[in-house]
Amino acid sequence: QVQLVESGGGLVQAGGSLRLSCATSGHFFSPFSVGWFRQAPGKAREFVAAFRWSSRRTYYGDSVKGRFTISRDNAKNTVYLQMNSLNVEDTAVYYCAADQYSGSYYYTQGTFDVWGQGTQVTVSS
Repeated sequence: QVQLVESGGGLVQAGGSLRLSCATSGHFFSPFSVGWFRQAPGKAREFVAAFRWSSRRTYYGDSVKGRFTISRDNAKNTVYLQMNSLNVEDTAVYYCAADQYSGSYYYTQGTFDVWGQGTQVTVSS
């Protein structure tokens, strides 16, 4: 059974950086994509970034383009989200998710079937 475990969240000042990790486990884990979403209090869950497993292509939400980078370490079976130039609007719980069955390029919550527990990112002004 596939499991995703996020880590790396915390408190950072505006303008700073954080790197989130999503450790994956499970036999024969070869999803179509692994993505990051975030949810701020009182707001809907928002797509942040996705990594296409076979092609290694990356996709980003408009609000993070140019600031965030998603990447994968094959040896560690880990997906990272490098977040730079953080601002208070980036404050949210960040979730890692995997698409094992859909293969869709339409990166909404419904595309992903496995989710991590989330990690809190707080950006102070």
